[in-house]
Amino acid sequence: MVVLKSVEEVSVMREANLAGYEILNVLQDAAVPGATTWDLDKIAAAELKKRGMKSPFLGYHGYPCVLCTSVNEVVVHGIPSKKIVLKAGDVIGIDFGVIHKGFVGDTARTVAVGGKTSPEAQKLIDTTRAALEAGIAAAVVGARVNDIGKAVQAVAEAAGFSVVREFVGHGIGRRMHEEPQVPNYYSREASTRLRAGLVLAIEPMLTAGRPETKTLEDGWTAVTVDGSLSAHFEHSVAVTDEGPMVLSRPSPPRVS
Repeated sequence: MVVLKSVEEVSVMREANLAGYEILNVLQDAAVPGATTWDLDKIAAAELKKRGMKSPFLGYHGYPCVLCTSVNEVVVHGIPSKKIVLKAGDVIGIDFGVIHKGFVGDTARTVAVGGKTSPEAQKLIDTTRAALEAGIAAAVVGARVNDIGKAVQAVAEAAGFSVVREFVGHGIGRRMHEEPQVPNYYSREASTRLRAGLVLAIEPMLTAGRPETKTLEDGWTAVTVDGSLSAHFEHSVAVTDEGPMVLSRPSPPRVS
Protein backbone atom coordinates (compact mmCIF):
# COMPACT_ATOMS: atom_id res chain seq x y z
CA MET A 1 0.00 0.00 0.00
CA VAL A 2 1.28 3.45 -0.94
CA VAL A 3 1.37 5.76 2.11
CA LEU A 4 1.16 9.50 1.45
CA LYS A 5 2.79 11.89 3.92
CA SER A 6 1.41 15.14 5.30
CA VAL A 7 3.33 18.41 5.05
CA GLU A 8 4.28 18.01 8.70
CA GLU A 9 5.54 14.47 8.18
CA VAL A 10 7.60 15.53 5.18
CA SER A 11 9.14 18.24 7.38
CA VAL A 12 10.23 15.61 9.92
CA MET A 13 11.61 13.45 7.14
CA ARG A 14 13.62 16.42 5.93
CA GLU A 15 15.16 16.75 9.39
CA ALA A 16 16.08 13.05 9.30
CA ASN A 17 17.57 13.26 5.83
CA LEU A 18 19.56 16.42 6.52
CA ALA A 19 21.16 14.62 9.45
CA GLY A 20 22.03 11.80 7.05
CA TYR A 21 23.52 14.32 4.62
CA GLU A 22 25.67 15.88 7.36
CA ILE A 23 26.94 12.50 8.54
CA LEU A 24 27.72 11.44 4.97
CA ASN A 25 29.90 14.55 4.67
CA VAL A 26 31.85 13.41 7.74
CA LEU A 27 32.19 9.91 6.29
CA GLN A 28 33.34 11.20 2.91
CA ASP A 29 36.10 13.17 4.61
CA ALA A 30 37.08 10.05 6.57
CA ALA A 31 37.28 7.84 3.45
CA VAL A 32 41.03 8.26 3.04
CA PRO A 33 43.79 5.83 2.07
CA GLY A 34 44.58 3.54 4.99
CA ALA A 35 41.17 3.81 6.63
CA THR A 36 39.06 0.66 6.90
CA THR A 37 35.37 0.43 6.17
CA TRP A 38 35.03 -0.67 9.81
CA ASP A 39 36.46 2.72 10.83
CA LEU A 40 33.74 4.44 8.80
CA ASP A 41 31.01 2.40 10.46
CA LYS A 42 32.29 3.35 13.93
CA ILE A 43 32.32 7.04 12.94
CA ALA A 44 28.75 6.79 11.65
CA ALA A 45 27.57 5.08 14.84
CA ALA A 46 29.19 7.82 16.94
CA GLU A 47 27.55 10.54 14.84
CA LEU A 48 24.14 8.92 15.30
CA LYS A 49 24.65 8.68 19.06
CA LYS A 50 25.70 12.33 19.21
CA ARG A 51 22.43 13.35 17.55
CA GLY A 52 20.25 10.99 19.59
CA MET A 53 19.20 9.11 16.45
CA LYS A 54 19.08 5.43 15.57
CA SER A 55 20.02 3.35 12.54
CA PRO A 56 17.42 1.67 10.31
CA PHE A 57 20.18 -0.58 8.94
CA LEU A 58 21.51 -2.12 12.17
CA GLY A 59 19.62 -5.35 12.80
CA TYR A 60 17.55 -5.12 9.61
CA HIS A 61 17.07 -8.80 8.71
CA GLY A 62 20.21 -9.37 10.78
CA TYR A 63 22.41 -6.75 9.11
CA PRO A 64 25.32 -6.11 11.53
CA CYS A 65 26.28 -2.45 10.93
CA VAL A 66 24.90 1.08 10.60
CA LEU A 67 26.54 1.61 7.18
CA CYS A 68 26.78 -0.15 3.86
CA THR A 69 30.24 0.38 2.35
CA SER A 70 30.58 -0.83 -1.23
CA VAL A 71 34.10 -0.67 -2.67
CA ASN A 72 34.92 -0.89 -6.40
CA GLU A 73 33.05 -3.90 -7.85
CA VAL A 74 30.67 -4.05 -4.88
CA VAL A 75 27.31 -2.66 -6.00
CA VAL A 76 25.43 -2.41 -2.70
CA HIS A 77 25.21 -3.82 0.83
CA GLY A 78 28.92 -4.16 1.44
CA ILE A 79 29.44 -4.98 5.13
CA PRO A 80 32.05 -2.81 6.89
CA SER A 81 35.13 -4.81 7.88
CA LYS A 82 38.50 -4.33 9.55
CA LYS A 83 39.96 -6.30 6.65
CA ILE A 84 38.85 -3.85 3.93
CA VAL A 85 41.51 -1.14 3.80
CA LEU A 86 40.84 1.74 1.43
CA LYS A 87 43.43 2.60 -1.20
CA ALA A 88 43.95 5.79 -3.18
CA GLY A 89 41.83 5.66 -6.33
CA ASP A 90 39.27 3.20 -4.96
CA VAL A 91 35.64 4.15 -5.36
CA ILE A 92 33.37 3.59 -2.38
CA GLY A 93 29.61 3.79 -2.22
CA ILE A 94 28.49 4.88 1.25
CA ASP A 95 24.83 4.13 1.99
CA PHE A 96 23.44 5.48 5.24
CA GLY A 97 20.14 5.93 7.03
CA VAL A 98 18.74 7.49 10.20
CA ILE A 99 15.59 7.14 12.26
CA HIS A 100 14.30 10.45 13.62
CA LYS A 101 10.96 10.97 15.38
CA GLY A 102 9.70 7.71 13.92
CA PHE A 103 10.64 8.45 10.31
CA VAL A 104 13.50 7.15 8.19
CA GLY A 105 15.99 9.14 6.15
CA ASP A 106 18.01 7.30 3.50
CA THR A 107 20.81 8.63 1.28
CA ALA A 108 23.95 7.40 -0.47
CA ARG A 109 26.86 8.67 -2.51
CA THR A 110 29.91 7.25 -4.23
CA VAL A 111 33.26 8.98 -3.79
CA ALA A 112 36.87 8.52 -4.86
CA VAL A 113 39.20 7.58 -2.02
CA GLY A 114 41.84 10.27 -1.76
CA GLY A 115 39.75 12.56 -3.97
CA LYS A 116 41.02 11.24 -7.29
CA THR A 117 40.47 8.10 -9.34
CA SER A 118 40.78 6.87 -12.93
CA PRO A 119 39.01 8.77 -15.73
CA GLU A 120 36.67 5.82 -16.32
CA ALA A 121 35.76 5.58 -12.65
CA GLN A 122 35.20 9.33 -12.41
CA LYS A 123 32.94 9.23 -15.48
CA LEU A 124 30.94 6.44 -13.86
CA ILE A 125 30.56 8.44 -10.64
CA ASP A 126 29.54 11.59 -12.51
CA THR A 127 27.08 9.73 -14.72
CA THR A 128 25.42 7.97 -11.80
CA ARG A 129 24.98 11.31 -10.05
CA ALA A 130 23.54 12.82 -13.24
CA ALA A 131 21.20 9.84 -13.64
CA LEU A 132 19.89 10.44 -10.14
CA GLU A 133 19.23 14.10 -10.94
CA ALA A 134 17.32 13.05 -14.07
CA GLY A 135 15.23 10.64 -12.01
CA ILE A 136 14.50 13.33 -9.45
CA ALA A 137 13.38 15.77 -12.14
CA ALA A 138 10.89 13.16 -13.38
CA ALA A 139 9.26 12.77 -9.94
CA VAL A 140 6.34 15.13 -10.56
CA VAL A 141 2.66 14.90 -9.76
CA GLY A 142 0.81 13.04 -12.52
CA ALA A 143 3.85 11.16 -13.82
CA ARG A 144 4.34 7.46 -13.18
CA VAL A 145 7.08 5.63 -11.31
CA ASN A 146 8.40 4.24 -14.59
CA ASP A 147 9.03 7.78 -15.83
CA ILE A 148 11.72 7.98 -13.14
CA GLY A 149 13.32 4.75 -14.29
CA LYS A 150 13.13 5.79 -17.93
CA ALA A 151 14.98 9.04 -17.13
CA VAL A 152 17.69 7.26 -15.14
CA GLN A 153 18.20 4.61 -17.82
CA ALA A 154 18.49 7.18 -20.61
CA VAL A 155 21.34 9.03 -18.90
CA ALA A 156 23.17 5.83 -17.96
CA GLU A 157 23.01 4.15 -21.33
CA ALA A 158 23.81 7.32 -23.28
CA ALA A 159 27.14 7.36 -21.42
CA GLY A 160 27.81 3.68 -22.14
CA PHE A 161 27.03 2.33 -18.67
CA SER A 162 24.67 -0.42 -17.51
CA VAL A 163 21.78 -0.18 -15.05
CA VAL A 164 21.61 -2.83 -12.33
CA ARG A 165 18.24 -4.60 -12.42
CA GLU A 166 18.28 -6.69 -9.21
CA PHE A 167 18.14 -3.72 -6.83
CA VAL A 168 15.73 -0.80 -7.01
CA GLY A 169 14.58 2.30 -5.16
CA HIS A 170 11.51 2.36 -2.96
CA GLY A 171 8.96 4.34 -1.06
CA ILE A 172 10.08 5.48 2.36
CA GLY A 173 8.49 6.84 5.53
CA ARG A 174 7.96 5.21 8.91
CA ARG A 175 9.52 2.12 7.36
CA MET A 176 12.73 2.09 5.34
CA HIS A 177 11.12 0.14 2.50
CA GLU A 178 7.57 1.05 1.53
CA GLU A 179 5.60 0.76 -1.67
CA PRO A 180 6.11 1.44 -4.50
CA GLN A 181 9.32 -0.08 -5.79
CA VAL A 182 11.23 2.35 -8.03
CA PRO A 183 13.22 0.57 -10.77
CA ASN A 184 16.14 2.46 -12.31
CA TYR A 185 15.02 1.40 -15.78
CA TYR A 186 11.75 1.54 -17.67
CA SER A 187 9.35 -1.14 -16.46
CA ARG A 188 5.78 -1.27 -17.71
CA GLU A 189 4.72 -2.78 -14.38
CA ALA A 190 6.02 0.22 -12.40
CA SER A 191 2.95 2.23 -13.32
CA THR A 192 1.97 3.78 -9.99
CA ARG A 193 0.85 7.36 -10.54
CA LEU A 194 2.83 9.93 -8.54
CA ARG A 195 0.78 11.97 -6.09
CA ALA A 196 1.63 14.81 -3.74
CA GLY A 197 2.80 13.40 -0.41
CA LEU A 198 4.56 10.37 -1.85
CA VAL A 199 8.17 10.11 -0.67
CA LEU A 200 10.59 7.99 -2.68
CA ALA A 201 14.16 6.86 -2.21
CA ILE A 202 15.54 7.13 -5.74
CA GLU A 203 18.85 5.29 -6.02
CA PRO A 204 20.52 4.51 -9.35
CA MET A 205 23.17 1.78 -9.34
CA LEU A 206 25.29 1.70 -12.50
CA THR A 207 28.16 -0.46 -13.63
CA ALA A 208 31.02 0.10 -16.07
CA GLY A 209 30.45 -3.38 -17.52
CA ARG A 210 27.56 -5.79 -17.54
CA PRO A 211 24.53 -5.17 -15.31
CA GLU A 212 24.36 -8.62 -13.69
CA THR A 213 25.21 -9.01 -10.00
CA LYS A 214 25.75 -11.86 -7.56
CA THR A 215 25.52 -11.96 -3.78
CA LEU A 216 28.47 -13.27 -1.82
CA GLU A 217 28.35 -15.94 0.88
CA ASP A 218 27.74 -13.38 3.63
CA GLY A 219 24.22 -13.01 2.22
CA TRP A 220 24.53 -9.25 1.76
CA THR A 221 27.45 -8.10 -0.37
CA ALA A 222 26.33 -7.74 -3.99
CA VAL A 223 29.08 -7.52 -6.60
CA THR A 224 29.20 -7.20 -10.37
CA VAL A 225 29.49 -10.63 -12.00
CA ASP A 226 32.20 -9.42 -14.39
CA GLY A 227 34.20 -7.55 -11.72
CA SER A 228 33.50 -4.14 -13.26
CA LEU A 229 33.28 -0.99 -11.20
CA SER A 230 29.94 0.16 -9.80
CA ALA A 231 28.56 3.42 -8.42
CA HIS A 232 25.48 4.24 -6.35
CA PHE A 233 23.77 7.52 -5.46
CA GLU A 234 20.55 8.03 -3.52
CA HIS A 235 18.29 10.84 -2.38
CA SER A 236 14.99 10.76 -0.54
CA VAL A 237 12.55 12.85 -2.58
CA ALA A 238 9.06 14.13 -1.75
CA VAL A 239 6.59 14.55 -4.60
CA THR A 240 4.82 17.89 -4.15
CA ASP A 241 2.43 20.06 -6.15
CA GLU A 242 5.32 22.51 -6.61
CA GLY A 243 7.70 19.87 -7.94
CA PRO A 244 10.13 17.32 -6.47
CA MET A 245 11.62 18.24 -3.09
CA VAL A 246 14.99 16.65 -2.35
CA LEU A 247 14.96 16.01 1.39
CA SER A 248 18.55 14.76 1.74
CA ARG A 249 20.51 17.85 0.77
CA PRO A 250 20.52 21.46 1.95
CA SER A 251 18.21 24.21 0.71
CA PRO A 252 17.05 24.93 -1.82
CA PRO A 253 15.72 21.34 -1.84
CA ARG A 254 13.63 21.78 -4.99
CA VAL A 255 14.85 21.07 -8.49
CA SER A 256 13.43 22.60 -11.63
